[in-house]
Parts: sequence; structure tokens; C-alpha cells
Amino acid sequence: MKMRTSLGLVGISLLLACTPKIGTHTDSPAEDTSTATAAVDTSSELSPCGKFSESADQEQALNAHVIYRDFLRAENYDEAFPYWEVAYNLAPAADGKRNTHYADGIRFYEHFYANESDPAKKEEYIDQIFTFYDQIAECYGEDGYVAGRKAFDLYYKYKGRASQEEIFDLFASSITMDGDEAQFFILNPFTDLLVRRHLDGEVSLQEAQKYDAMIRSRLAEGLASGENVQQWQIINDYIPKRLEAFEGVKGFYDCDYYAEKYLPQFLADSTNCEAIELVYGKLRWGGCQEGDEDLAMIDAALKKHCIVEAAPSDARLAYDALREGQYEEAISRFTKAAEEAEDDDKRATYLLLVSKIYYAHLKNFPLARDFALQAADARPNWGEPFLLIGRLYASSGPLCGPGRGWDSQIVVWPAIDKWNYAKRIDPDVTQEANKWINTYTQYMPNTEDVFQRNLSEGGSFRVECWIQENTTIRTVKN
Repeated sequence: MKMRTSLGLVGISLLLACTPKIGTHTDSPAEDTSTATAAVDTSSELSPCGKFSESADQEQALNAHVIYRDFLRAENYDEAFPYWEVAYNLAPAADGKRNTHYADGIRFYEHFYANESDPAKKEEYIDQIFTFYDQIAECYGEDGYVAGRKAFDLYYKYKGRASQEEIFDLFASSITMDGDEAQFFILNPFTDLLVRRHLDGEVSLQEAQKYDAMIRSRLAEGLASGENVQQWQIINDYIPKRLEAFEGVKGFYDCDYYAEKYLPQFLADSTNCEAIELVYGKLRWGGCQEGDEDLAMIDAALKKHCIVEAAPSDARLAYDALREGQYEEAISRFTKAAEEAEDDDKRATYLLLVSKIYYAHLKNFPLARDFALQAADARPNWGEPFLLIGRLYASSGPLCGPGRGWDSQIVVWPAIDKWNYAKRIDPDVTQEANKWINTYTQYMPNTEDVFQRNLSEGGSFRVECWIQENTTIRTVKN
């Protein structure tokens, strides 16, 4: 095995000779609690790999273990590494209950990687890290954990080393093996890849539905466990929002899904036409059939409070299609109505309705922006389209990042740009624009986050993802 140093056991023996000894009976090594690796306790049966009890020099192995662990706790990697080499070479599986020596080996090589500038050496360090993962699987049978750990590292740390398909397959293998005990750290990145690959046509509907159900089940188990509450809340803030993208896929979710999610909006405001039509359309889009009790109840409210008879036209038929959850049909008819409209204001209204359908129902943000801009062109100095584009940007946190942190926060900057522009050209929308600005200002990065990236408040910054716009750096005010 290629290691970073080659002091050898003789040289290390001299080091150990000058250090205090410990008794041959000792407590099991402390569990590793770093986020990079997880300790494995298989107390019912020991690892088949080399243990302290089987070592050629048990006392030397135990002493080296204790010494390197003390140095490592103090993050003194250079002092710790030679002793770790001894412990690892003499007893790679430590006490046979925990993967400590492999896990700490990963920590060492991650440290070396982070402080190395030579690309070839960095690749060697990654190779060694993945060798340790393989040894954890071999010696402890943690195949699901190892697959998830590799996928996590490839997704976040070592980009470009594996294809999106390879990373996805590792995540899928991990959750398939571990089910409702899958590692929590795989859920957010796996969810993101699942959505992307299905919408790109790389994952079938049936496969996407299967993994969607597995992710939701694991999330529910984690929330119900009462453990790691803060971590599970972060995951819960991301996954449902990211999976909403599947609502734009006809037939992905069934009637029960839409009823459970949207019916409370109707029950809370059962005479409001906007709420009635939204929920009715969602249930129809989800496949709820005539005779469904919930649908019948909403339909009655729709006829009582909202139905307005009008002569047939593309616009009238478009509204009917929208109400029935026939979103593609509604887009087609609103687009045609816009093309034939003699009044620019009506044309703009129809185009903005198309934009809202893409945003709220089909979850296609780029197309929503395209039609909002067309609406703005048709009706100059109208703020509504830019209010909507701002909402599109502000809603892109789960799409452009993990839902929290830098990548998800910077989308607020171009959103605020659009809201400021909306009220500048159209005073009538000032109140609503200010509402959105005040709501989202709190989600901007803080001064420290900006400073750490060698940026400064007021500077120019380009937000990538699907937004692709230049903006101004701002920080949240404490």
C-alpha cells in the first residue's frame, strides 16, 4: 500500500521507546465522530481483519494508537501521522469493533489533500482515501455506508473525478442497501441528483418514483427518531422543496399526494376563488376522478363562488383548462390568445399567466422567466412580471444549492434586484415588492461568508445556476 511516509516499524519503535507506556488492558478506542467518517460498532462479532489482539506487537500497537489519537484530537497531524502508521500497520482493524484506524486514515489523507498543490499528488491522496473506504467495507461489511460515503465525497469534494451517473448509482446503491437506516448525509445530494437526472431523461419515471418514496420514508424515520434533531430539520427544509419539481411531471404523484398537500389550503379559505381554483386544479392534475369526495366538495365551492359564464374563446377555454388542472392545454390556449390579442394589456396578461403556470404548476423556472419577460415587453413599465421573476430567483435555493448556505443564499441578490426594479418602473407594486425584499433580506450571506471568499459588500458578482445574472453583493444585517 502506498503511504505518505515510510518511517517503518523500526524507526517508529525508537519513537515509541521515548514515550510513556500504557497498560496492556485498556478501554476500546473512542469512536470517531467526525462528519467525514463514521465509527462502526459490531460488538456482536469482531472484524475478520487484523486486530490488537492478533498483532505481532500488541503493546506497541496500543501505545501508538493512544499517542496518535491524542495528537489528532489537537489536530496536530504531522505529529500524529507516524504513530497512526504504526497502529494501522500492526492492527488495521483496531479492536475489531470500530473502523477507527481506517476512518482516521481518511482524515489524514483529506488533510494532506487540502494542503497539497501538486495535482498528481492530490489524485494519489484521493486514491488512498477510497482504498480506506474499500477496507471499511471489507472489514466491517458496511457496504451501504461506504457507497454513500464515496458518493458524498465525489459529489461535494472531488468534482470531476466521476460522472453524474456513477455518483447517482453509488447513492442509489447506498439507500437500497440501508433503506430506512440509510445515512442521513446522502439524502440531500441524492435528492438533487434524482431530480436532475429524471428531468434530463436519464432516470425513468418508475425508478424516480421508487427512490422518491425511499427518500421520503427515510426522512420520516429520521424526523420521528428524535435524534440529531437539528440535522434532520436541515434535511427536512430541503428535500420536500426539491422534490416539488416532480409535481411538474404529469402522473408522478397521485391524487392522494395532492389532496394531502393542498386540501388544507382550500379548507382554510373555502370561499376564496384563487384558493379554490388552485386546489381543484392540483387535484385534477394529480388524477383525482369524478366521484372523489374531496374533489366533489371543491367542485361545489367552485360552482358556487367562481364560475363565470362567458362565450367560448381561447382565453375562456384556457381558464377552463387551468381550473381543471390541464396545464399544458392552458398554456397552449393562453399563448394562442396572446398571439391574437389586439390589446397589449390583454396580451401581457395572458403571457404572465403562462409564466405563472410554468412557475407554480410545471416547476419550469427558465420558461417561467421567458414568458414573464415577454409579458414585460408587451406592457412596458409593468412591475408584475419582475415581481414574479424575483420570486423565481428567491425560490431557487434548493435548485442552485443545498437549501442553506452560500449557493442557496446568493440567489436572493438577483431576486432583490428584480423587486427593486419592479417598484422603480411601477409604483403600484411598491408595497408588494417591499414585502418580498423584507422577507428575503434575512436569508442573504453574512459578512464573514463574503469575506472568506475574498469578496466585499457592494462588489459585483455573477450568480450562475440557471439564473446567469450579474448582481451586487449584499450581507445580512444583524
